[in-house]
Amino acid sequence: MIVYVVSHPEVLVDPAVPVPQWGLSPAGYERLQRLLVMPWVRSASFVASSAERKAVQTAQAVAQISQCAVHVEEELGENDRSATGFVPPQQFEALADAFFAEPERSVRGWEMAADAQRRIVAAVDRVLGGARLAGVPEDSQVVIATHGGVGTLLQCSLRRTAIARSFDQPGQGSWYSFDSSTHHVHHGWRRL
Repeated sequence: MIVYVVSHPEVLVDPAVPVPQWGLSPAGYERLQRLLVMPWVRSASFVASSAERKAVQTAQAVAQISQCAVHVEEELGENDRSATGFVPPQQFEALADAFFAEPERSVRGWEMAADAQRRIVAAVDRVLGGARLAGVPEDSQVVIATHGGVGTLLQCSLRRTAIARSFDQPGQGSWYSFDSSTHHVHHGWRRL
């Protein structure tokens, strides 16, 4: 199977709302339209998503085009940052730098990158196993709607390289693909 990993597009940032409940912004919906015209979206045979609202909204749009159900996998969620809650963008970027730079250390109570990576790899394995159990042929396309950090940690694992922010997405609403059998990553993140 060819697996397309898609990060949700831009979100409505609201410090009063828990981050997992943030939804797509008008700019996010605009960028989402760029995803929906990709040829592989129409031919997707299986669509999975993290449980976070913004990822589910992305997956639902893909599923509507491809006429698939959305399979929610809780463990595809972004790294647990509940210890800090919302932090302003500049501070968030510094914390994210530290998260990727020191994967075996918790940054201000955040889930460690190494732990998140193990969780994410296992979740993707479950998604692909679920697709096979559902009878999805090996020559099919699978779309996983998730988050930038999730896709980055997964890509580092697929490439068998150390966790590094240099593999991070160029912006919300990006994608890459890989072969589920060989784990070959066809290309790095591309912006929608």
